Amino acid sequence: PSLVMVIDANDAVALAEFWSAAFGYRRVDTVEQYEVLVPGAGAGGPPLLIQGVDDPKVAKNRMHLDLHVADAEATAQELEALGASRLGSGSIGEIRWITMADPEGNEFDLAWDHS
Repeated sequence: PSLVMVIDANDAVALAEFWSAAFGYRRVDTVEQYEVLVPGAGAGGPPLLIQGVDDPKVAKNRMHLDLHVADAEATAQELEALGASRLGSGSIGEIRWITMADPEGNEFDLAWDHS
Protein backbone atom coordinates (compact mmCIF):
# COMPACT_ATOMS: atom_id res chain seq x y z
CA PRO A 1 0.00 0.00 0.00
CA SER A 2 0.99 3.61 -0.41
CA LEU A 3 0.20 6.51 1.91
CA VAL A 4 -1.67 9.65 0.88
CA MET A 5 -2.41 12.22 3.58
CA VAL A 6 -5.73 14.09 3.39
CA ILE A 7 -6.58 17.28 5.30
CA ASP A 8 -10.11 18.72 5.30
CA ALA A 9 -10.49 22.44 4.63
CA ASN A 10 -13.25 24.98 4.19
CA ASP A 11 -10.98 26.90 1.80
CA ALA A 12 -8.94 24.21 0.04
CA VAL A 13 -6.97 26.65 -2.11
CA ALA A 14 -5.84 28.79 0.84
CA LEU A 15 -4.95 25.76 2.97
CA ALA A 16 -3.05 24.22 0.03
CA GLU A 17 -0.95 27.38 -0.09
CA PHE A 18 -0.18 27.06 3.63
CA TRP A 19 0.78 23.37 3.50
CA SER A 20 2.80 23.86 0.30
CA ALA A 21 4.92 26.42 2.11
CA ALA A 22 5.03 24.41 5.37
CA PHE A 23 6.20 21.16 3.70
CA GLY A 24 8.07 22.56 0.71
CA TYR A 25 5.54 20.72 -1.46
CA ARG A 26 4.27 21.91 -4.83
CA ARG A 27 0.71 22.07 -6.06
CA VAL A 28 0.25 19.93 -9.15
CA ASP A 29 -3.48 19.66 -9.75
CA THR A 30 -7.03 20.43 -8.73
CA VAL A 31 -9.47 17.51 -8.97
CA GLU A 32 -13.03 18.39 -8.00
CA GLN A 33 -12.83 19.48 -4.33
CA TYR A 34 -9.18 18.40 -3.92
CA GLU A 35 -5.94 20.36 -4.21
CA VAL A 36 -3.12 17.89 -4.97
CA LEU A 37 0.32 18.53 -3.44
CA VAL A 38 3.48 16.48 -3.94
CA PRO A 39 7.01 16.68 -2.52
CA GLY A 40 9.36 19.18 -4.13
CA ALA A 41 12.03 18.04 -6.58
CA GLY A 42 14.37 15.51 -5.00
CA ALA A 43 12.36 15.33 -1.75
CA GLY A 44 10.58 12.28 -0.40
CA GLY A 45 7.24 11.97 1.28
CA PRO A 46 3.65 11.03 0.57
CA PRO A 47 1.29 13.12 -1.55
CA LEU A 48 -1.01 15.47 0.34
CA LEU A 49 -4.62 16.15 -0.66
CA ILE A 50 -6.42 19.21 0.67
CA GLN A 51 -10.09 18.27 0.55
CA GLY A 52 -12.68 21.02 0.36
CA VAL A 53 -15.53 20.36 2.82
CA ASP A 54 -18.53 22.39 3.97
CA ASP A 55 -18.46 21.57 7.68
CA PRO A 56 -16.03 23.41 9.98
CA LYS A 57 -13.59 21.68 12.30
CA VAL A 58 -15.20 21.39 15.74
CA ALA A 59 -12.98 19.12 17.90
CA LYS A 60 -9.39 17.99 18.38
CA ASN A 61 -7.94 15.87 15.56
CA ARG A 62 -7.87 12.14 16.28
CA MET A 63 -4.71 11.91 14.14
CA HIS A 64 -2.14 14.62 13.48
CA LEU A 65 1.06 15.24 11.56
CA ASP A 66 4.49 15.49 13.21
CA LEU A 67 7.00 17.57 11.30
CA HIS A 68 10.52 16.67 12.47
CA VAL A 69 12.64 19.80 12.15
CA ALA A 70 16.14 20.93 13.09
CA ASP A 71 15.07 24.30 14.55
CA ALA A 72 11.53 24.12 15.91
CA GLU A 73 11.42 27.71 17.15
CA ALA A 74 12.48 29.16 13.80
CA THR A 75 10.06 26.85 11.97
CA ALA A 76 7.23 27.79 14.36
CA GLN A 77 7.86 31.48 13.69
CA GLU A 78 7.90 30.89 9.90
CA LEU A 79 4.62 28.97 10.09
CA GLU A 80 3.03 31.63 12.32
CA ALA A 81 3.90 34.17 9.63
CA LEU A 82 2.00 31.95 7.16
CA GLY A 83 -1.09 31.89 9.42
CA ALA A 84 -0.46 29.01 11.85
CA SER A 85 -0.95 29.43 15.59
CA ARG A 86 0.97 28.00 18.52
CA LEU A 87 -1.12 25.86 20.90
CA GLY A 88 1.42 24.57 23.41
CA SER A 89 4.44 22.33 23.86
CA GLY A 90 5.47 19.07 25.45
CA SER A 91 8.13 16.42 25.80
CA ILE A 92 8.71 12.73 26.37
CA GLY A 93 12.28 11.81 27.28
CA GLU A 94 14.55 13.56 24.79
CA ILE A 95 11.78 14.27 22.27
CA ARG A 96 10.32 17.78 22.42
CA TRP A 97 7.49 19.31 20.41
CA ILE A 98 5.55 22.49 19.78
CA THR A 99 1.87 21.90 19.05
CA MET A 100 0.60 24.15 16.27
CA ALA A 101 -2.63 24.62 14.31
CA ASP A 102 -2.87 25.44 10.63
CA PRO A 103 -5.03 28.44 9.58
CA GLU A 104 -8.20 26.30 9.83
CA GLY A 105 -7.34 24.81 13.22
CA ASN A 106 -5.94 21.39 12.19
CA GLU A 107 -3.36 20.42 14.82
CA PHE A 108 0.19 19.32 14.05
CA ASP A 109 3.47 19.14 15.98
CA LEU A 110 6.95 20.42 15.28
CA ALA A 111 9.18 17.79 16.87
CA TRP A 112 12.90 17.51 17.56
CA ASP A 113 15.31 15.38 19.57
CA HIS A 114 16.75 17.44 22.44
CA SER A 115 19.70 15.08 23.09
